[in-house]
Amino acid sequence: MPGLITDFLISLDDRFLYFVNWLHGDVRQYNIEDPKNPVLTGQIWVGGLLKKGSPVKVVGEDGNTYQIDVPQIKGNSLRGGPQMIQLSLDGKRLYATNSLFSAWDRQFYPEIMEKGSHIIQIDVDTDKGGLTLNPDLFVDFGDEP
Repeated sequence: MPGLITDFLISLDDRFLYFVNWLHGDVRQYNIEDPKNPVLTGQIWVGGLLKKGSPVKVVGEDGNTYQIDVPQIKGNSLRGGPQMIQLSLDGKRLYATNSLFSAWDRQFYPEIMEKGSHIIQIDVDTDKGGLTLNPDLFVDFGDEP
């Protein structure tokens, strides 16, 4: 299954490139200090069609299939895939939403239509690179009127 990159951004100091893969469900961070040789420095899975329980499975180079473990935040399952991102001005927090477009959400992630979308926070290591899901921030729009 091909990926679908729906958003990307470059940090204000021009050191890191971030992008989200809405279908696969991962957020990636690349060090681009040498633009001709980007280096993957962080990757985190926050949903997507490759998560455990989905009908989609990854076939590895060895022929075995697998699915990705996606964490919960405050007891909430992460729905859909990461869609839009915003980096804080200091570069230490990356916020991600999970809804793309209602017609596409309905087709690929019907649970967003039933339970609503959300925002999560990903903490960023700006020294060495790396991404960590923040366990304290989960804005659930399904709880809103």
